Amino acid sequence: MSSTATGNHTFSITTPIYYVNDVPHIGSAYTTIAADVITRFHRLQGIPALMITGTDEHGQKIQRTAEALGRSPQDHCDLIAGSFQDLWKLLNIQPDRFIRTTSPRHEAIVREFFDRVWQNGDIYMGQQQGWYCVSCEEFKEERDLLEGHRCSIHTNKEAEWRDEQNYFFRLSKYQGPLEALYQQQSDFIQPESRRNEVLSFVERGLQDFSISRVSVDWGFPVPVDPKHTIYVWFDALLAYITALLEPDDEPTLDNALSRWWPMNLHLIGKDILRFHAVYWPAMLMSAGVSIPRQVFGHGFLTKDGQKMGKTLGNTLDPVELTNRYGSDAVRYYFLKEIEFGRDGDFNETRFINILNADLANDLGNLLNRTLKMAQKYCDRRVPNVSAEDISIEDILKSKGLALGNQVIQAYQSLAFSRACDSILALVRASNKYVDEQAPWTLYKKGDQAAVERVLYSVLESVRLAAYLLSPIIPDISTAIYQQLGFSVDFNNRDTNALVPFTIHTDWGTLPANQLLGDPQPIFQRLEPPL
Repeated sequence: MSSTATGNHTFSITTPIYYVNDVPHIGSAYTTIAADVITRFHRLQGIPALMITGTDEHGQKIQRTAEALGRSPQDHCDLIAGSFQDLWKLLNIQPDRFIRTTSPRHEAIVREFFDRVWQNGDIYMGQQQGWYCVSCEEFKEERDLLEGHRCSIHTNKEAEWRDEQNYFFRLSKYQGPLEALYQQQSDFIQPESRRNEVLSFVERGLQDFSISRVSVDWGFPVPVDPKHTIYVWFDALLAYITALLEPDDEPTLDNALSRWWPMNLHLIGKDILRFHAVYWPAMLMSAGVSIPRQVFGHGFLTKDGQKMGKTLGNTLDPVELTNRYGSDAVRYYFLKEIEFGRDGDFNETRFINILNADLANDLGNLLNRTLKMAQKYCDRRVPNVSAEDISIEDILKSKGLALGNQVIQAYQSLAFSRACDSILALVRASNKYVDEQAPWTLYKKGDQAAVERVLYSVLESVRLAAYLLSPIIPDISTAIYQQLGFSVDFNNRDTNALVPFTIHTDWGTLPANQLLGDPQPIFQRLEPPL
């Protein structure tokens, strides 16, 4: 992932456009937290960044869900879309655009895009026969179904047999161009395991896919045949483009694509990989629109080693979890404990133990006890020491000088767990350093210069750790920086202007003699629920 991959100095990222059949689940939160962290990382560098999320509000599943709950489809969409926006605020996620596919501006983009593909001869009428999973909003090949024609993803749902006239998109026409894309842009699909899945799927031969329904009213009518309704993917995927419109823009493709396109990164769950890595680029090719830089499909989440689901009664409510433990705790656990791209597990005991060990004990106690010593031994100020006064042999300086580049590379690779591990290694080394150097003993011996060198090294290492962790735990990082005497809020989108990236990723940035704040807990120890 590169901020300049599109040939300019901006960065744009999307989450999936989430389906509003129900309130957001922990998997939706996971993807969106990751997107927020990546966006914050770019903003921290002073790179203009745009994060898009939103809701996919059309289709048969929405229509049926709303009817079952005694609501109109629009009322249902309004309610559920609001719950997504509320959760993002609760998790301290800062999207720039929240697109809803029921927007009139979105319909204008869908109609124009449809017309481009139609004029290119890539849409035709055909007969669709097959097994259809309403939950996936997708026709399934018989070989992909379980016994009893149950969906392999929604295992408690039987697919429905459909035999109807639909409009189709000529996906088969783009077999060669897609294979060329995957070869020429080898990192278009990441991680490598997802790329291999797609290559295997495409090698089996691509089939044209249906883009309309006659049995669904809830959606946009097909421009050339209003008896048909545009199918969910040929509608929802275009939300990534509609969201690029500025508020005063006329809703045209040219306006939408003028600044931020092509997207640097589509961040998705692996269950919708095929639509983003095969269908979407083929659709864009047909419409004469350039291809996004990368699609990254992360893994699934389990709870206590089991797949989550209402039938098992083991769902994990992100609202309840965040209200109980706080946004930084949730953000940190899921990105630190799960290698991004692989499947990962949530266990509440492990969650509490990790957060207490890393944030309360290692980081929090280190800051607290070092500030107290600085209050006592250095008159509440950063020691009057410069980085040049500290030997390159000093373990914290040597680790700190290498850390910035290590963490930057980890963020760029979406290796959040590796970034956290590297940062926490410096924090743990700092705790050990304090114990070994024993500044209280040096003070009693009257070696004030040594005391100040030790405390500066530790305070500067805490500062560097807080800065590099700020995309993940912005509230805790803000508290640390403020206790170190900075007037900084890492939730401010213009933080780079106050703490320039090229300076604050270097070890030795903490200004000598800066007045320190009072030691305060940055993270309260967590207790298991009763």
